[in-house]
Amino acid sequence: MVTERQAVRLAVEEQIAWITLADVERRNSLNPVLVGQLAEACAEITRAREARAVVLRAEGPVFSAGGDLGSLGVPADDPTAVYRGFEALAGLPIPVLAAVHAPVIGAGVSFVLACDVVVAARSATFDPRFLDVAIHPGGGHMWRLEQRVGRQGVAAMVLFGDVLTAEEAELRGLVWRSVEDGELLDVVNRMAARAAGRSPELVRRTKATMRLSRALTDPVMAAEIEQIGQDWSVRQPAHAEAVARLRDRIRRR
Repeated sequence: MVTERQAVRLAVEEQIAWITLADVERRNSLNPVLVGQLAEACAEITRAREARAVVLRAEGPVFSAGGDLGSLGVPADDPTAVYRGFEALAGLPIPVLAAVHAPVIGAGVSFVLACDVVVAARSATFDPRFLDVAIHPGGGHMWRLEQRVGRQGVAAMVLFGDVLTAEEAELRGLVWRSVEDGELLDVVNRMAARAAGRSPELVRRTKATMRLSRALTDPVMAAEIEQIGQDWSVRQPAHAEAVARLRDRIRRR
């Protein structure tokens, strides 16, 4: 019996789920094994409900090389199957943070776009080179990219092949923060721990409201939806406990 290689690892430490793309020989490409294991890792996080935040990271000299070279050039029976991993990441109900240590290429950029926040090391670059291999972007790649870098940014990166460094990606909104290579995991761990330390119900509800708000164009409706969430939150025990802690700290000053 042939044992399937481990392309994705999942570990939960102190309520933070660390998802690691570990298919180094295949440059963390979007091959069926990696995609399937990533989707299953996300499903396990949702089932277990142990984790309160997620960090996506990768091993090897490339964060992801994008499309699987062995599959390119052959139309797939199910062309949407390759996007299962992205959809699973984007669908997680808890905050998802990407720790990008190295170049991200082609469809691999969609890993970044599926995460809520991205922190990149200086060694990272972002190069969605779909058109270089004569393939149209898919899986909502351009829509998600436009949410980060705007319409002109999509044109520059996709149509004109402009590659962004980590610092440039930060300036244009693709990345929240760029840091020195040696600082990446420390920064990401601190951010994830902060999210994990908050009321899990409140964090989940806030993320759900953020997702719902993307479809809105009316600020009045957006405010009404947020008000529903706020009214719910002030009636929860976590709110009373947080206020009590704050008052206690003030009294001790």
